[in-house]
Amino acid sequence: MSTTDTRSQTDPDAAFTLPYWVRGDTNAFFGLGFNILVNVLVLTGLTIGVVQIPAGDVFGTILPALGIALVAGNVYYSYLARRLAFAERRTDVAALPYGPSVPHMFIVVFVVMLPVYLQTKSAVTAWQAGVAWAFIIGVIVLIGAFVGPYIRKYTPRAALLGTLAGISISFISMRPAAQMWEAAWIALPVLVLIIIGFLAGVRLPGGFPMGLAALLVGTAIAWAGGYMSTPDVTAAAKDIAIGLPTLQLDLLFTGLSEVAPLLATAIPLGVYNFTEAMTNVESAEAAGDKYSLRAVLLADGTGAIIGSALGSPFPPAVYIGHPGWKDAGGRTGYSMASGIAVALMCFLGLFGLLAALLPTPAIVPILLYIGFMIGAQAFQVSPKVHAAAVVAALVPNIAQWATTYMDNVLAAAGTSAAEVGEDKILAAGVVYSGTKTLGEGGILAGLVLGAIVAFLIDRRFVWAAGFCGAGAALSWIGLIHGEKVEWGANGQVALGYLFAGIVCAAFVALRLPERVPDPEEAELENA
Repeated sequence: MSTTDTRSQTDPDAAFTLPYWVRGDTNAFFGLGFNILVNVLVLTGLTIGVVQIPAGDVFGTILPALGIALVAGNVYYSYLARRLAFAERRTDVAALPYGPSVPHMFIVVFVVMLPVYLQTKSAVTAWQAGVAWAFIIGVIVLIGAFVGPYIRKYTPRAALLGTLAGISISFISMRPAAQMWEAAWIALPVLVLIIIGFLAGVRLPGGFPMGLAALLVGTAIAWAGGYMSTPDVTAAAKDIAIGLPTLQLDLLFTGLSEVAPLLATAIPLGVYNFTEAMTNVESAEAAGDKYSLRAVLLADGTGAIIGSALGSPFPPAVYIGHPGWKDAGGRTGYSMASGIAVALMCFLGLFGLLAALLPTPAIVPILLYIGFMIGAQAFQVSPKVHAAAVVAALVPNIAQWATTYMDNVLAAAGTSAAEVGEDKILAAGVVYSGTKTLGEGGILAGLVLGAIVAFLIDRRFVWAAGFCGAGAALSWIGLIHGEKVEWGANGQVALGYLFAGIVCAAFVALRLPERVPDPEEAELENA
């Protein structure tokens, strides 16, 4: 991971110059740009294919609204990067990546909009619910801007980065990996090129961007092998139309009039959003770039509110992956360029055509690369002795992913876990109920569990007991380990955390000395 200090070695009073674009920005631009591109293609397909929102509304309203949020967010994060670079007189600062949140894409479609559509048979009513939900998410993230910095200050790095790695490995990497192995003859050459360029640091002749080269190779293999269809391209080209963002306050206010049912998912997902942003800021700091968490959360919340006012049910957020794009050479320009490029595609209605031109197996390996980087970083920049805490923070996120997969398979079969029955599922060797309980509120649960383990390893029993108490409170109200937010959501898990806290408190009486950090840990903390 590139964390080399490149502070100006000249006279502090000498002028400091910072280019808007460097060669590495080109590599990172194609990587992040294709990352966002994949996600926008997915959410386009979900809104049209699952919620049945007319394609004209998707291409003419939702995508332009998302485009405005992408431009505003990525320009702002490039500004923050340049401000940090000038403040610290460094040329190696990398901007934070920004785009539509992947977990939220699936949650707003399948948990919020689809049930409304099935109940009302109205795509517009479902759309209204999604827009209102995104607005609530934005408000909660704005509140988190004033709470998150304190949580981050007192939470071990292993817990923060471990839960982030859990999200990255499960929700960011597993689906793309599965898509890759459906057409491995296209995807594996692309993955190899990405690893050679981004991890091994090999440059192509003439400085040709490795990310673009990987996409071109994969696309060429797919077209030559008959994977793509020329008639699909022709049909998609006919649907190109310019769409400009317009205020959709009627959609928003109508959706907010029925706000109560949305709170059950919006509150925990809003908490998820600011927790994820918090861990991403920690990840960036571990890679050498120290950003203000409050500034990041204020931008995320504002982006969600602006997008919802323009008709987008998809709240954007700071992306997982800053260390990966920094290692790829990205600095202050790549994020802004990616946001502007994808926004132009949204305004010009090009996503139907792009989906017909670019094979998915040639694009998604970049997401697996991000999973590699974030998973590795959690172990690399946390104290070695906290490795078990990193794994503990991973587990709830993996459980949440597994439960989502099981639920989706059962839904596709026209049934559910409740209809099949716990006994039958358990007889098949699947502990469904426990997996679901463990994974509810996975990112926050991972943070709590990882922190408890880290503090126990350090023999800081008071802090471990404190986080056990937090786990009990969060479980009781359903923000973790509960199906919905309510009083007494999961009493047995809350009691478990409470008893664990009592055990920790009992060890305080032994007056055991805290673990003495190794010198290497101090270096990590100051890196």
